[in-house]
Amino acid sequence: MELTLKVWRQDGPADPGHFETYRATDVKDEMSFLEMLDVVNENLIAEGREPITFDSDCREGICGTCGLMINGQAHGPQKGTATCQLHMRKFHDGETVTIEPWRASAFPVVKDLMVDRSALDAVIEAGGYITADTGGPRDANEILVPKTAADTAMDAAACIGCGACVAACPNSAGQLFTSAKLAHLNLLPQGQAERWKRTEDMVETMEMFFGSCTNYGECHEACPKEIPLDFIALMNRDYVKSKFKNRKLAGQR
Repeated sequence: MELTLKVWRQDGPADPGHFETYRATDVKDEMSFLEMLDVVNENLIAEGREPITFDSDCREGICGTCGLMINGQAHGPQKGTATCQLHMRKFHDGETVTIEPWRASAFPVVKDLMVDRSALDAVIEAGGYITADTGGPRDANEILVPKTAADTAMDAAACIGCGACVAACPNSAGQLFTSAKLAHLNLLPQGQAERWKRTEDMVETMEMFFGSCTNYGECHEACPKEIPLDFIALMNRDYVKSKFKNRKLAGQR
């Protein structure tokens, strides 16, 4: 298979950037999208040209670093799939494929297809952890958790923090990411001690970087782990509660 690639090239945040066209030859159906880019880069290096910069790490759909806009879709045409798990059999011989970085003001371009996603890290740093002293470790089966809560928490924990939800949203909103990171802690017993402070801090940090959610639903459609929109409703409910509960707790000190 042969493809024509229109790839976004940009030296850094201050550079206006531009598209360059490359030929991808001898592309095998079983290649992943990133393996195809590896081959293109090997050819560019052999020709003495600068390779295309892009993020990748685990290449197993777990780490979330591989996000690319492929033909205008976050992670490409296959639903529920990260870029590293997208195989070239989804494309056709002779096709033109446009490859861009995430397009969101919260994700400035570092170089070419690599963006700075530290805004997501800031949301986690605001409260995406448990610091309450819960004593020594206990056997897992001693902690009573309703199956529905456990299953829902696991669904939320599937979020890999790739940022596709932000890139796909017309408002560049970060609600799906933030709500997933909140839900997988807030639904479990270990997360209750800091639930309200965590919720307030993470939501208000999110609002510093990202746009507002207006329920387009593109975030769910683009998410490689298909995180449900329901988590956004849970986050909004908990945020309203947190404003009352945190104010009450502050008055008791």
